[in-house]
Amino acid sequence: MKRRKIAANVLIYAILILLAVIWVAPIFFLVIHSFRAEPGATVQYLLPKSLTIDNYTRLFTETELFNFPRWYKNTLIVSVASCLLSTLYVLMISYAFSRLRFRGRSGMMKAGLILNMFPGFMSMIAVYFILKAVGLTQSLLALVLVYSGSSALTYYIAKGFFDTIPTALDEAAHIDGASRATIFWRITLPLSKPIIVYTVLMAFMAPWMDYIFASVIMKDNYDNYTVALGLFQLISRENIYHYFTRFCAGAVLVAVPIALLFLFMQKYYVEGVTGGAVKG
Repeated sequence: MKRRKIAANVLIYAILILLAVIWVAPIFFLVIHSFRAEPGATVQYLLPKSLTIDNYTRLFTETELFNFPRWYKNTLIVSVASCLLSTLYVLMISYAFSRLRFRGRSGMMKAGLILNMFPGFMSMIAVYFILKAVGLTQSLLALVLVYSGSSALTYYIAKGFFDTIPTALDEAAHIDGASRATIFWRITLPLSKPIIVYTVLMAFMAPWMDYIFASVIMKDNYDNYTVALGLFQLISRENIYHYFTRFCAGAVLVAVPIALLFLFMQKYYVEGVTGGAVKG
């Protein structure tokens, strides 16, 4: 029995190591080739023959054809603005569904869940024509409105978290004369740091990495491209040979903010998905 247990553990660790290698291999390839000095998208060797940081410096200095700094700034503006609005929407609608009882509440929750099952890109043509009708196409404001507009449909995780906060706290505060808004801002939210962090991360990642909606809304407005749209131009058929290594460098820089956010907020992120707020 002991030998079988040891063999089973060895097999499990071997599988986990294999999966880790498969997961890390693309990241390793991306990082190492972002420092490759030789041009070209495909080479006959895994490790570069020579390394350089020119791929990173040229992204920020050679901006006549591909203005990466502007794309990065556009993406940061859209992501931060969308994150703030989306987080506010999600927390407020989740609190309302968790604490308030009103006619149509159950139907609205079910409708939100059903609508959220459909991929967002199914509505992108209709969204584009609505934005065109009001004169907002090819603008960063349009992206902010699109990314934050439907964010409230993702209420279910935050609502589940708010459900774990005892209603006795609300009742005690209400007896002391606190309004519903005061209870939300001064009692519920201070107890909800995990779900706030989780919501912020999800709201920030969506616009930071999106390509489909940005490509439909921006069309050929080069100056308002996001990094997802801009980096794709580097690997078009006519550019990929000379710009592939720069594309790898840009992809690494795009991943840095998300990686840092997860590293610093991992604890709260896990609690927001799996844990509750207050036991009682």
